[in-house]
Formats: sequence, C-alpha cells, structure tokens
Amino acid sequence: MKINPASRLGRWLHWLFEASLVVKGLLAGGESLGGLGLLFTPNLTVLTFVGWLMHNHLTESPHADMAEVVRGLAASFTVSDQHFYALYLCGHGAVKLAMVVMLARRVLWAYPGAMVLLAGFVAYQFHEFLGAGHLGFLVLSVLDGFMIGLVWREWNVLRLKGTVAA
Repeated sequence: MKINPASRLGRWLHWLFEASLVVKGLLAGGESLGGLGLLFTPNLTVLTFVGWLMHNHLTESPHADMAEVVRGLAASFTVSDQHFYALYLCGHGAVKLAMVVMLARRVLWAYPGAMVLLAGFVAYQFHEFLGAGHLGFLVLSVLDGFMIGLVWREWNVLRLKGTVAA
C-alpha cells in the first residue's frame, strides 16, 4: 500500500518517525550516560545504594518478592559484571545514538543499516522473551518492529524524492 507523503496520513507517519527518533535519541543518550555512571562509580557504592533502596522498599512492603530478587542479584554483582554492563550500555547507547543522528541527517545508507540493526535488537529481545518470559522484551520487540516499518517508509519516500545526503 503506497501512501502519498503529502496526505494527512503521510504527514502523520513522517511526524511519528521524527518523534520516534527523538525518543530513541533520548533513551540512547540516557543509556550511554548510565553506562558511564556505572563505569565510574565504585562497585561498593552501587551495592550500598541498591541495599539502601531495597531496605526502604522492604520496610514498607516486607513480602515484596521483586525486592528480594534485586537484593539477591546485587549480592552477586561483581566488579567484572559492573564493567561488562557499563561497557554494554555505553556501546549499545552509542550505536543507537549514531543511528538516530544519521537518520535525522537523512543519510541514505543509514536507513537499511538501521533496519538491520533494529532487526537484530528484535531478534535478541524476542529470544530473551522466549527464554525468560519477560513481557517487556516482547513489548520492545513490537515497538522496534514498528520502528522498522517507519524507517522503511521514510527511506522509500526519500529515495523517490531524491532528497538525501550522500
């Protein structure tokens, strides 16, 4: 189904694409900053902070299973685990931020690259959903799948117009 870019639906889809770039950019920036914070925060400080949060939560709700799970995970959070997650968050955020910047600048080759990157995220998230059963991974997969559709549409519109950067 071909949608005229000048139609109301076409303009709305373009706006949705641009809004999703802003949201992805903000999340990617936050992810990178969180990774940097994790990289430069001593492990003991992280563990103390998590312990303080969980203590307050358990004081209010002593039978909170999630708080106990988080406390157990924090107890086994080693310095090497912290470095891995810090580097993962920094790298993952930087890649997504680069993707957003290139799409915002209308770099033609970035569109298929972004679709491949997002498809990789979808595959990983869906695999995690099937393995762990966390609904959040399924929601992220659906949102990234929708984003792939928006990128595909925007790429086709730009190729037809011939208004893209080299």
